[in-house]
Amino acid sequence: MGGISLGSKNLLKISPCDADGIDKAGPSFEVQINPASYQHRLSVQYNQCPTLGQPGATPKFSAVNPEKLTLPQLILDGTGVVSLVNADLSSLINTGTLVTTDAPSVTDMLAALRALVYDYQGAIHEPNVLRFVWGDMNFVGVVESMDIDYTLFKPSGQPLRAKVTLGVLAMASPKKIEQSATRSSPDLSHLVAVRAGDTLPLLCERIYADPGYYMEVARVNGLVGFRALTPGMVLRFPPIN
Repeated sequence: MGGISLGSKNLLKISPCDADGIDKAGPSFEVQINPASYQHRLSVQYNQCPTLGQPGATPKFSAVNPEKLTLPQLILDGTGVVSLVNADLSSLINTGTLVTTDAPSVTDMLAALRALVYDYQGAIHEPNVLRFVWGDMNFVGVVESMDIDYTLFKPSGQPLRAKVTLGVLAMASPKKIEQSATRSSPDLSHLVAVRAGDTLPLLCERIYADPGYYMEVARVNGLVGFRALTPGMVLRFPPIN
């Protein structure tokens, strides 16, 4: 027999954490409505160096690109409709009174979301590393884009509804990179995740104890220049002959 379900709905939650995915103290953000869909992108980078006089080139592995998560059109609603849908139905059954909460303003919700996912954090000198949790999703990364589409307004021009799309770049911890590196391979190559503030000379100093190998590492990874580093990028450091 059908009836009203009083089970609580699990909503997508965004929380600050460190690169290892360990939660940190600080405000989190829970969406009003779960996303209708999301995209998880995995990609590998290959170099194709054509040989003069040859019709083609064999792709050569360069790097594993950071995974990407796209959360499209997260709805922020200030009309009160969502608050009514999410009302406490148990109170209606027990007392005959429907208890609702006042709808937060779209402006306030956007400010809270932006402060969490986008704004520069002085204590860590970069935006927050974040954990996105919903169902089977448990994704740790940094937001590289935040697109806001305003779709409904008050007569005064204040927004009543907005849709936010987040582009998230996976943050691989040094521990996970070390575990995934193929140390049993004969060439004993190292895989290293780039972090904010890293440079090729600095990484070469750390791995080879000599910053002078940075041009060779740039060539192996197909980098246009040795400054073309992005946090989360995974680079291969070959053995020294």
